[in-house]
Amino acid sequence: MSLTLLNFHGLRNLQPVEMTPSSRINVISGANGSGKTSLLEGVHILGMGRSFRTRQLKHAIQADKPHMTLYGRLSGEPEITLGVRRLRAQRELELRLKGDKNARLAELVEAMPLQLINPDAFRLLEGSPAGRREFLDWGVFHVKHDFLGIWKRTRRALKHRNALLRRGRIHPQEMVVWEQELAIWGEQMDALRRAWFSDFLPVFEETLKVLLPLPGLSIHYARGWDKERSLSAVLHDSRPTDQQMGFTQQGPQRADLRIRVNKQPAIEVLSRGQQKLVVSALKLAQGRFLERTAQRHCIYLIDDLPAELDEQNRHQFCGLLEDMQCQAFITSVEPSALSSTWRPDTLVKMFHVKHTEQGLSQLVLAS
Repeated sequence: MSLTLLNFHGLRNLQPVEMTPSSRINVISGANGSGKTSLLEGVHILGMGRSFRTRQLKHAIQADKPHMTLYGRLSGEPEITLGVRRLRAQRELELRLKGDKNARLAELVEAMPLQLINPDAFRLLEGSPAGRREFLDWGVFHVKHDFLGIWKRTRRALKHRNALLRRGRIHPQEMVVWEQELAIWGEQMDALRRAWFSDFLPVFEETLKVLLPLPGLSIHYARGWDKERSLSAVLHDSRPTDQQMGFTQQGPQRADLRIRVNKQPAIEVLSRGQQKLVVSALKLAQGRFLERTAQRHCIYLIDDLPAELDEQNRHQFCGLLEDMQCQAFITSVEPSALSSTWRPDTLVKMFHVKHTEQGLSQLVLAS
């Protein structure tokens, strides 16, 4: 599955974009601030309903425009159409999938699996567990079809328990009901996460070995509560201290992936270049695992690929991309940094983003 057409209007500093990308590799070059990353942002919003650059989507709308419209077509028989529209004056997104005006965000995310590799991707190592849980749950969502329903029920039960904890006085019967709900669905969520991680780990290790052999690196799944006890027992026993804190301290909402090198946190041991390769291995392994288990393909958004990678590492990274049946959109300030990287049989399209006299940026197909 790959994007066959992109059409963006009202996105940041870009003139209206109509792009017919390669089904494999698309390299987008241009000066700093020209709008390269904005193109990746547009694809990300189209597939995820949110930006990786701002929490408020209104900031992605061009300054003099009342709205932003993003449209794409995915290959298939028949092709799948996707659309996202955001009015400056309202917060809700208008979503379309296969012409359906009532499409849900989860359907959009499922239709176009995306992986982003950009400077913020380092947060997988140095950031809070929330980013690693998102990475984990993305993988489970795309291969375990009942995960979304279980995730929603777990979240609902957690929300109600936390609301009860914040009350001045707890009604025991109410608390028991929501603790039972949280225990049932939280245990099921953990089972799906554990099963996915067990299957994913060998693919990650295989991928990392190609990019950066690190014999001392390990990654472990921590479920968020005592592995020797049931969630039901943990919730019951921790109720007094949870009430003092005003929230549930243990449970699936505390799950994490612990990445270490020789038992030390990886972020404290690895160089910046090594960190990028470990994060890249995690992201590429997601796509490779999806291909093997679900016969589906990720679309990769890779911002400034050459940064912090020497020529050899760039070749190894790009070689993995070529071996995968995926589509990639890659930005670079210097197109020459990637021009000789690809094998002769790889379908590569080169694009250039340039400033115009009107102060906007235009995407053109490079010669």
